[in-house]
Amino acid sequence: MMKQEIQVFASGSSENKPVLFIHGFPFDHHMWDAQVNELKSRYYCVTYDVRGLGVSPAGDGLFTLESFVDDLEFIINNYKLNKPVLCGLSMGGYIAFRCVERMESKLGGLILCDTKSEPDTNEGKLKRAEGIKNINSDGLQKFISNFVPNCFAEKYIKDFSKGYNEILSRSLNYDPAGVKGCLLAMQGRTDVTPYLSGINIPSLIICGEEDKFTPPAAMRLMSKKISNSEFAIIPGAGHMSPVENPGVFTKIINDFLAKHFV
Repeated sequence: MMKQEIQVFASGSSENKPVLFIHGFPFDHHMWDAQVNELKSRYYCVTYDVRGLGVSPAGDGLFTLESFVDDLEFIINNYKLNKPVLCGLSMGGYIAFRCVERMESKLGGLILCDTKSEPDTNEGKLKRAEGIKNINSDGLQKFISNFVPNCFAEKYIKDFSKGYNEILSRSLNYDPAGVKGCLLAMQGRTDVTPYLSGINIPSLIICGEEDKFTPPAAMRLMSKKISNSEFAIIPGAGHMSPVENPGVFTKIINDFLAKHFV
């Protein structure tokens, strides 16, 4: 029953090729609005709020990446998505990576945005732990207010302050248990790097030009480990490339989808 509480949003005809979008941390399905609006006339676009974020429930907040992939598998089965193309950003990419490792035969394609295949380093694990400690001691709003600006290029925050503030405002209102649960899940994820060379479905790797968390050089190296993958850089964008430069981002994924699935 718990999986049915995940909030799922579908746009377009279910007769079309499904594209399943997985958002990053600490955001929600709205980060894909520009892509869904453009693609829904040609594809069956499915978004959802990862457990604990957006309007999906936090429950006890004891999440693992495996439980996130269980949720994703439930959506694929429940919505009868025939070999969907997974499109995940950052944490959504971690979920997509593990999903393709677990059940590649159920998937049609893979779009990985501003993410990485490696698990957290020891330093990264300590940073996640510090985030949980800070939420417990100082509250969610301070954590979000300090974390979210790093996800965007400074120019976007300055030039598109209304859109940025809308995103920030939604994140500030999440259940703290859900945010902490996501930090725990990301901290405990496995290394999927050894599997990269075995991925056989069409794959596209995308990175924001100014991404501080997963810089283009690192993502380019990762893409070379995936056979026949395509790589693209989004000009002027930070970690949230679909939001910061939606026109270029959407054209790149639209071209990729048209090439392989039309």
